[in-house]
Amino acid sequence: QQEGARLLCGGDTPSAFERGFYVSPTLFADVDNRMRIAQEEIFGPVLCLIPYTDEAQAIQIANDSPFGLSSGVWAGSAERALHLGRQMRAGQCFLNGAAFNYQAPFGGYKQSGNGREWGEEGLNEFVEVKAIQV
Repeated sequence: QQEGARLLCGGDTPSAFERGFYVSPTLFADVDNRMRIAQEEIFGPVLCLIPYTDEAQAIQIANDSPFGLSSGVWAGSAERALHLGRQMRAGQCFLNGAAFNYQAPFGGYKQSGNGREWGEEGLNEFVEVKAIQV
């Protein structure tokens, strides 16, 4: 809010969860992608509304972050969502509200971590490969 983002709802502690670290689902408007709230990796129910003029700018905004754990694309067709999702620089991309798949590898790009968990790729994280050449 100090940088100009406008709190639309949330941002408080739910009354039933006063003990612990909980925050109500929170929505900010008037967010510029250079603002701290748009550039940090927030592990909580926080959404920033960032306006864009076309799909190319939307992808540029989404990828202009030092983090890339997860992303989401909503589009009018599965084909369009897949086209956009392939351009996202994140370890996973949920298309049109897809459910989480525990058999798929999980892990981020950029500063969102190294390696993968879950799925076959997750198992490979615990394997050491050795090449013996004769």
